[in-house]
Amino acid sequence: MMKREPQNESSLRALAPWLAIGGVLIALLAGIVVWQQFARFPALSKTTVTHSLVMQQIRNVAKLVTSEAVMRDVVVFEDTWLGSTKRSLVVVTATVMAGINLEQGLEQGSDVKIDEAAKKIRITLPQAVILATDIGEMKTYDEQRGLWNSFEASDRDKIFQQARAQFQQAAQQSRLTERANQSAQQMLETMFSRDGFTAEVTFR
Repeated sequence: MMKREPQNESSLRALAPWLAIGGVLIALLAGIVVWQQFARFPALSKTTVTHSLVMQQIRNVAKLVTSEAVMRDVVVFEDTWLGSTKRSLVVVTATVMAGINLEQGLEQGSDVKIDEAAKKIRITLPQAVILATDIGEMKTYDEQRGLWNSFEASDRDKIFQQARAQFQQAAQQSRLTERANQSAQQMLETMFSRDGFTAEVTFR
């Protein structure tokens, strides 16, 4: 005696081919919809690198502070007037910041060249300079006034100026500006090396 299949199972087998065809149709419709959405925005699939675009992005990072150092130095201030000398020994702490003022660099003729065929962007910038010297602390350890040459308020400004000059010289000796050049080069080359382009940054 043959065993009779349940009615529900038999119905599902009969519908299986139609369910498969329906799944294929749904997949095709979904693909058509996605293709139409991309077809509406052809510009998104292509990136155009222009001279003005590169210049604008460089301006967006103008006044780039690329390297800084905290320094401490001893400032010996002396001033002689009519044979009377006043002297002060001051320990000064400051933060020295070096970098490239890109906004000023563009005004001075920084060069940007785009080679579409080679997919290369060449950027020429001025050398890094000391952007700021922020004096945070001054401690006077020895102060000797002259017989008729006492300390005045203007002397503090002179000590500030002397300290800044010493810190700028110390920053050059510690190659702070060279490290700033390297940081700027790495940042800009990474920024523009995309969409098939490579960037090369050099300094005047």
